[in-house]
Amino acid sequence: MSDPAPTIALFARFPRAGQAKTRLIPLLGADGAARLHRRLVERTLVALRASGVPFAVHITGGTVAEFAAWLGADVPLVAQGEGDLGDRLARVAAPAILLGADVPDLAAGHLADAAAAVAQGRVVIGPAQDGGYYLLGYPAPVPHLFTAMPWGTSAVLAETLARLDTPPVLLDLLADCDRPDDLARWPELIA
Repeated sequence: MSDPAPTIALFARFPRAGQAKTRLIPLLGADGAARLHRRLVERTLVALRASGVPFAVHITGGTVAEFAAWLGADVPLVAQGEGDLGDRLARVAAPAILLGADVPDLAAGHLADAAAAVAQGRVVIGPAQDGGYYLLGYPAPVPHLFTAMPWGTSAVLAETLARLDTPPVLLDLLADCDRPDDLARWPELIA
């Protein structure tokens, strides 16, 4: 017997110049970094729709009206709320799959595989090449994975794995697009 199907929570910031992809501003400028973030979120939304897994976009940096005008009135929107990243992630009720919008190679198959693992009662992680993760899925609450985590460092994945009682299902190792050096992998994103 499988557990209830999870909902994907895509965490997204409104693509406002100077507030999105700030580590890329030195290379792309504030407007260019915001445009890149817009493309990444839109690209992720295509994969979400193709996966067939229910989803909601957890928003920050803009109003519901701004997000609806950008992403469409049919996209479910949820405010992220206040607090650090761990606080905001911990608010997503299980069963869930947490996802960022900065993984250009993410495909619908990754999301379907994650949903299948969660539906079977397993924790699932999409490891990122920088030592973090791009996806975390769980069938039951996992608050211990969100407190006192060294967010934004290369230790996030190792610390997450150390805190789990049983080995998770691991998806493909993918790279995320956070720093100027990362853009060499995807020249089409800035063309």
